[in-house]
Amino acid sequence: MNFFRGVMGGQTAGPQPTGAETIQKLCDRVASSTLLEDRRDAVRALKALSKKYRLEVGTQAMDHLIHILQTDRSDSEILGYALDTLYNIICNDEEEEQELIFVSLNDDKDEFDFHVRWPGVKLLTALLKNQCSQVQGVILVSPMGVSRLMDLLADSREVIRNDGLLLLQHLTKGNAAIQKIVAFENAFERLLDIITEEGSSDGGIVVEDCLLLLLNLLKNNSSNQNFFKEGSYIQRMKPWFEVGDDNSGWSAQKVTNLHLMLQLVRVMVSPGNAPGASSSCQKAMYQCGLLQQLCTILMATGVPADILTETINTVSEVIRGSQTNQDYFASVNAPSNPPRPAIVVLLMSMVNERQPFVLRCAVLYCFQCFLYKNQKGQGEIVATLLPSTIDANSISAGQLLCGGLFSADSLSNWCAAVALAHALQDNLTQKEQLLRVQLATSLGKPPVSLLQQCTNILSQGSKVQTRVGLLMLLCTWINNCPIAVTHFLHNQENVPFLTGQISENLGEDERLVQGLCALLLGICIYYNDNSLENYTKEKLKQLIEKRIGKENFVEKLGFVTKHELYSRAAQKPQPVFPSPEQMLFDHEFTKLVKELEGIITKAVHKSSEEEKKEEEVKKTLEQHDSIVTQYKDLIRDQDAQIQELKEQVSTLSMNNEQMQTQITQQQSQIQQHKDQYNILKLKLGKDPQGPFTQGEGAQVNGLNTEELGQLREEVEELRRQHTLLHTQLSEKDTLINTLVKISLDTTARVESNLWMEQLQELELLRSQVQSQCAEISQLQTERQELIRRAEATVSKRDLSHTGEECRGLRERCAGLEQQLATAQSTVAIEQTEKAKLQQDVQESKKEQDDLLMLLADQDQKILSLKQKLKDLGETVDEDEEDDLDARDLDEDEDDD
Repeated sequence: MNFFRGVMGGQTAGPQPTGAETIQKLCDRVASSTLLEDRRDAVRALKALSKKYRLEVGTQAMDHLIHILQTDRSDSEILGYALDTLYNIICNDEEEEQELIFVSLNDDKDEFDFHVRWPGVKLLTALLKNQCSQVQGVILVSPMGVSRLMDLLADSREVIRNDGLLLLQHLTKGNAAIQKIVAFENAFERLLDIITEEGSSDGGIVVEDCLLLLLNLLKNNSSNQNFFKEGSYIQRMKPWFEVGDDNSGWSAQKVTNLHLMLQLVRVMVSPGNAPGASSSCQKAMYQCGLLQQLCTILMATGVPADILTETINTVSEVIRGSQTNQDYFASVNAPSNPPRPAIVVLLMSMVNERQPFVLRCAVLYCFQCFLYKNQKGQGEIVATLLPSTIDANSISAGQLLCGGLFSADSLSNWCAAVALAHALQDNLTQKEQLLRVQLATSLGKPPVSLLQQCTNILSQGSKVQTRVGLLMLLCTWINNCPIAVTHFLHNQENVPFLTGQISENLGEDERLVQGLCALLLGICIYYNDNSLENYTKEKLKQLIEKRIGKENFVEKLGFVTKHELYSRAAQKPQPVFPSPEQMLFDHEFTKLVKELEGIITKAVHKSSEEEKKEEEVKKTLEQHDSIVTQYKDLIRDQDAQIQELKEQVSTLSMNNEQMQTQITQQQSQIQQHKDQYNILKLKLGKDPQGPFTQGEGAQVNGLNTEELGQLREEVEELRRQHTLLHTQLSEKDTLINTLVKISLDTTARVESNLWMEQLQELELLRSQVQSQCAEISQLQTERQELIRRAEATVSKRDLSHTGEECRGLRERCAGLEQQLATAQSTVAIEQTEKAKLQQDVQESKKEQDDLLMLLADQDQKILSLKQKLKDLGETVDEDEEDDLDARDLDEDEDDD
């Protein structure tokens, strides 16, 4: 122990050992001591020296400390000392101890031991700060590694939970695999619970750490974003933004927390997210009231400037491209007297040069997002500039934009020009409407158009920022709008001004203006309808070749896309600039330049012959597109007709099945009646001389009058059903014939128009039409099958009808025999064709010849039956009786 006293500062005689010598002796003691207490004291001494002698302890004691972690896991105190020592001496090459630290941290026996867990968390965090990717790899391959670290968030000791948050922040940086694992370990639920427990935006540093971890998990991770949305966690964000009326005295921590919360919302609706992902989040934010809460902050008083700026940016991306959210934002009013639309209030800040630069950029971004893919909003903004809608008693968005466009502040000029350009983006109607806007420049002078006023200011040689903004507005305005091009060329001063600007040799700053002038002139060439004789396409190209030179023109045009600020603006929609002077390009305009540069270059180099050929090809393509459209419409109609035919065939098939079922039931009933009739005949044959009493007078052949009446009613009902079914089949057959005729007529019309065989696309369409014809032929086949089934059904019904007549006539006995013979003859004629009927007659004669042989044996029975019929009061003719008996015998043989 005297040795340790010397190490810790006790006075001893003789020369004092150096720090390296002391550390070496302590390392020897750690390696050689057999008692745990001695090793613990030595490691404690190394911990005390590790901050002052960081390098020496790291180089000499590293292996011994790792050995302690491996062999002395049962003692939490020595493990804590070893972990603290490693934390103090951590360096850039510690792959081996990373695994050991992780094992010690997650050892089941000591996992809740504060002395081990807290130093382990701190050490692992330090390792992640220095060698993040290596530590992430070790944790990923460790079984349940991430899950064990997630348990830190549930630790009841706040110091471990808070340091666990820091550890997870570093662990989830730039590793999508770990981010997904952490998210599916219920991280969102735990973090949101901690934020709520800590007071949301009013909370402390812990809330900030939770928000930073959430940002790591969600940013650029579409899987986690979808999981966050599907888990209804967006709805839990709404209470974060509930601010009171008194917004004075915001603490720095609250500002930081709310700023991170707004960033979290923006991550979910960022324009850079996968298509469709942002729109679903925008919808959820509107439905849960989050957008409404953000607009409340937007219009509140006393909100810090940086929070207001970030709120504007957040609202911008929540409404961008979402018609529902854009409509809601248009309805928001500021709490002023009288109330003013929020858009107007924001535009007032944008054109006010006293407002902070970042705030003005945020308002411009908000206005751009409000108009993005929002033709309704574009129309509302342009309408505020038209003479019929101007209200002198109120300030409108159009008035503010015009005021900013022509103010003395170049930044206001640029912002107003870009904002107005977004009101015209991809909207031909509003481009034409804006041509109607007239401006009063001064008293006593006639008004000039907005288009002319923009070119007037452009020609006055204002600041570069102002001219760039106006040129972007003009290019966007006349692009793909021949009427606007004509209006621009109608002013005789515009073309000479543009050619003069392009042809001059100016400085670096002016080269950008020259490039935009070349772009504007190129648009005038490409979208020129040749309505002005002095400025047709050909004459403008001749003018360029004469005064500028084609190569020089193309070179000046190409300078735009090579500009550094162009590349920066093309990266993302939000206008973010270090300083107002660098605010030159708009994101949407960069896409327009990229689209037009190649087109204009080709248009300038084309000769008049090539121009004519291109016009002819263009007309041919338009005709081709028209024909293709007609064929597509025709195929679409045929598809609808085929689908309708299929549905009708399906209905007819179902009806046929129902009819078949009814026929089967009727056949079963007929067979039952036949069986009853045969039983009656057998009874009459067995008791030919039986006496008839008074009670038997009410019966005929063993059946009483009521039963005979019921049988007659069933016969009539079956006849009615037969007639009804036959009528239905006739109607279905007529309908099928009509539908097939329509399909054939449609096919004929398709075949008559197949004159575009040389075009490959029409060949494809022809094959589609032929496929449709094949389907129609199949329907015709199905129709024939239905007709065949219907005929078979009718034949079966005729047979049923024959059986019914036989049963009825036989039940009425001899008095109805003549009607039975007549009905059978009629049914036989309807059932088969003439040739088949003759064949059936011949076969019937043969059968009758055989039956005549049997009649001799039945004479006695017939006489007895005749006597019974006479007793019943019926008149029996001898010939008809013989005929009846012959038919009865024939029926019996068929049943056998």
